[in-house]
Amino acid sequence: MEPALPPDRVLTVPNALSAIRLVLIAVFVYALLFAHANGWAVGILMFSGASDWADGKIARLLDQSSRLGTLLDPAVDRLYMICVPVVMALSGIVPWWFVGILLARDGLLAATLPLLWSRGLKALPVTYIGKAATFALMSGFPLVLLGTWDALWSRVVGACGWAFLIWGMYGYLWAFAQYVVQMTLVIRRMPRLKHGAHPPGTPRAVDRG
Repeated sequence: MEPALPPDRVLTVPNALSAIRLVLIAVFVYALLFAHANGWAVGILMFSGASDWADGKIARLLDQSSRLGTLLDPAVDRLYMICVPVVMALSGIVPWWFVGILLARDGLLAATLPLLWSRGLKALPVTYIGKAATFALMSGFPLVLLGTWDALWSRVVGACGWAFLIWGMYGYLWAFAQYVVQMTLVIRRMPRLKHGAHPPGTPRAVDRG
């Protein structure tokens, strides 16, 4: 028996929050790179982090899970994890080597997806370390951005932000190591799907004739 898929609906509160976060990526880029409005950029990151937490809670509490949400929310998260560090590096706030490590890790993860799909899997389960690392990174970036003001409080906040970022980077790499182990087990223990087979949980074509 195949696992039940989330309802096929679009107009939900979690999907609306994800759509707003998607639009705010462009606003963040403009605010930081062109308007040099660091305060607005910090506000966008804080709102995006809070809404990312809230949409999952709302989806569970109000039973508003949807197929679109299962695709849109993680896609927006990945865009944030790419755009935010790159834009902050372009602004000279974080070093490029730090951004390069994060992007290389995500690129290697993306390169393994065809291997998962060939075994009928969409993705591997997210680990607690991975979740904690992502939370630390998304908390650290706005704090580091707040550390760009010429004041004592700003330098203290910026130092705390870097503590979050460094911990998040190590957690990110440790989660990747766990992922590699899981991926190795999948390759060894799960055979490739035969040509034309449907991955588990993938909707099949419906004959409308």
